[in-house]
Amino acid sequence: MSSLVAPLNEAVAAGQTAAAVDAAMIAKLTDMAGDFAINLTLAVVILIVTVFASRWATGLTRRGLSRVRGFRHDPTVLSFAVQVVRVLVYIIGFIAVLQRLGVQTTSIIAVLGAASLAVGLALQGTLSNVAAGVLLLVLRPYKVGDVIDIGGAAGSVQRLDLFTTQMSNANNHKIVVPNAKVLGDVILNLSGQKTRRIEINFTVGYGEDLSAARAVLAEVAEQHEKVLPDPPPWTGVTGLLDSAVQITLQAWVKSEDWWQVQADLMQGGKEAIDAAGIEIPFPHQVAVPYGDEDVMPVVPVRTVPQKQRRGAAGADAAEGNS
Repeated sequence: MSSLVAPLNEAVAAGQTAAAVDAAMIAKLTDMAGDFAINLTLAVVILIVTVFASRWATGLTRRGLSRVRGFRHDPTVLSFAVQVVRVLVYIIGFIAVLQRLGVQTTSIIAVLGAASLAVGLALQGTLSNVAAGVLLLVLRPYKVGDVIDIGGAAGSVQRLDLFTTQMSNANNHKIVVPNAKVLGDVILNLSGQKTRRIEINFTVGYGEDLSAARAVLAEVAEQHEKVLPDPPPWTGVTGLLDSAVQITLQAWVKSEDWWQVQADLMQGGKEAIDAAGIEIPFPHQVAVPYGDEDVMPVVPVRTVPQKQRRGAAGADAAEGNS
């Protein structure tokens, strides 16, 4: 009988031990699940707080810089600083979330630091764009709203990001130029100055009164309301061409009026020259001898305008009908 009781007691003891172990494991798993749930909830809360904190920090940065006299009316610095602050807040929030989830951020930062060298070598162009963006912000060769020309791409600056400069041309095409290319190329700021000079070349015949032609063009510029009186408009002979004399008209205007005033002066100058009876030479054709033919005299042939040809044709037709 005792031989049967001893194994039974051992079995019961083993079962109790196993049950105690299972209960301890279940309790531990329950505690771990509870801790994970709490940490996950806190991580979500931290993430939400990070989003709101980024908005608050960017708004505070924008308001703070707006109070500085040098940055008050400069959206370039404002947008750039807001982006930097937003990225920094998100990085801090991401590290806090990882720490709450039990991830050893110290080791992660060490690994990222070791990997950053390889990533930096692989992304030299991208990182150079960031460095160029910072230098552009410091050097300030242009700002948002300026009309610039970079390597033949011209447009109005809409935004300066960490990596690119965004422009919009006259046809409303979006132009995106990497900051590294902007900093390494020639930057032509067309609206960087308050005033710009208009320069238009006109041509008159060799037999015309050049002083009268210059006076006519100068009067056209002086009478335009948007041409600045100081410095005054200037005209002068700037070229002796094959079949005409070149007269240049120069006038100063505000930068925002340059395009329209240039078109007005070009049209007004042409009309004023015609009204003064001054000839604007037409293209000439020259007869050139060929082969063994006798040398022919060089005869300039004046091209008849289409309107005159139509009038002459109508007159001939009327004479023929009569």
